Formats: sequence, C-alpha cells, structure tokens
Amino acid sequence: MLSRLGVLFMKALAPLPLGWVRGLGSALGWLLYFVVPRRRHVVRVNLDLCFPQWSPEQRRALVPRVFIAFAQAWLDRSWLWHGDPVKVRERVTLKGAVGELEGNEPTVVFWPHFVGMDAGWTALTLDTTRPFMTIYTHQKNRVVDDWILQGRQRFGNVRLFRRADGVKAVVSALRDGVPLCLLPDMNFGPEESIFVPFYGVPAATVPSLSRFARLGRAKVVPLLTRITPQGYEVQVLPAWHDFPSDDLEADTALMNERLQDYIDGMPEQYYWVHKRFKTRPEGAKPVY
Repeated sequence: MLSRLGVLFMKALAPLPLGWVRGLGSALGWLLYFVVPRRRHVVRVNLDLCFPQWSPEQRRALVPRVFIAFAQAWLDRSWLWHGDPVKVRERVTLKGAVGELEGNEPTVVFWPHFVGMDAGWTALTLDTTRPFMTIYTHQKNRVVDDWILQGRQRFGNVRLFRRADGVKAVVSALRDGVPLCLLPDMNFGPEESIFVPFYGVPAATVPSLSRFARLGRAKVVPLLTRITPQGYEVQVLPAWHDFPSDDLEADTALMNERLQDYIDGMPEQYYWVHKRFKTRPEGAKPVY
C-alpha cells in the first residue's frame, strides 16, 4: 500500500514547477539527514576515506548536501517519468561529444552513479532512434520494480537485461551496434570483483567495463549527469582511446582513477549513501 501511494505521490508531483519539486527535495534531504543516522554514518565514512586531505569541517559540511542532492534527484523522477515530454526536453540537455553516440559502432557507455543518473538515461533515449540497453538490478518490492522498469522504458527503443540473463545476449546486441550503458562503480560483493584503488582505498570493483569493451570490440564513452537549477546537464565525453588494454586489473584501476576526476567536479552529487567499501580485502577491518 505504501509503495502504491508513493508512486501516486510521484505522479502528482510531475506537473509542478521545477522550483517546487526541488524545494521539496531539499526539505526531504534535510529530513533524511536527521532521521537516517546509519546512512549518514555511511556518507561520513566514505568522505573521510576518500577526502582525507579535506578538513573535518569541509567533510561535515558536504554531508547534508549529499542528502539534498540525493532527495532532489529522487523526486525529479516524478517529471522525468510522468511529466509532459515537452517539459522534459526543456529541462534535460544533452551536450558534449554527442557524435560519439551516433552511427552503429559498438559502444559501451560508462554511466557512473551520480544521483541524477536517470536523467542521463532519459537524455539518451528521449529523441533518438538508436536503441540503448542496460543491465537492470531487480528490486525486491514488486510495485517499485514495475515503476522503475516503466520509467526507464518511457522513451526510445530500449532493452533492459537482468543480471540473470547472462553475458551472451548482451555481447551479441553490443556487437550489433546497440550501445550498452554500464554502471560498474558500486560494490556488488566479492563475486567476480577485484580490489583496485578508489581514492587510494582498496575497493571491490567489478571489471565489467573492460570485459564488455573487449568482448564487444567496443569503444568506451563516459556519460556524466549534473543537477542544475534548470534541470540537468548530461555531458557526453570523448571516447577513451587507450581503453581497454590486455590487463583487466589495470583497466579497472584506470576506470576508478578517471571516475575520481569526474567526482571531484561535483562531489556532493555522487552516490555516497552506498557502502562502497563494504567488501574488504582479507584481513582488513570493516569500515562501517
């Protein structure tokens, strides 16, 4: 019942002015900051580990901004998935090396977990005839799962593969010219992960970006989403011409290194609420 009410609430928000939605998101962010102490602790630990060169005051000041950005991006799904398409086009701007996504060349889109990542998916699928695909993580709540699936299939010709579907179908579509949007920068557990540095801290990282690029004989194109007062800027960066190599571990370390540069440009908009360092090397102490 609560999940259904939540979806109805998001639909009700969709036609409101963006300033109202963002204001509500700011209030929700502060509320989450105060009422979810365990997640606040996760954010603080992540920032302490990744930005030791900052003063304690700088790190503390960033924590509520992380919650505000997270909440605003979450409520923005209301108009991204239910709002007038004309308004969506006005608020979501695709810029940068957009030509990298044209044609039929096999392409893996490196799509990091910035909080506005769903705006990036909308930007790619809104006004394009080229199909896009991604690997979808099933949600335990059936109502939420259906809502997310419908939202991500709202525009364009998209294919959502579940992790259980395996690699073969994804690689086949990739070689046929369907770009794969990949989000490999989270902790997915020890299975198939390798430890490479993330801000100098060993982080369990799935080497799927390098693996799919090699299997699909594809170029890698980063896609960054930034919340702005007008909506979102979705920036396509030039392809990485030195990627992939023959060294899976070196490629994955390079991915994290370049991701750090992207995060440094908008640290409050990264998904720090996630337990990025939950999986630890053998013998290392838990950090959370």
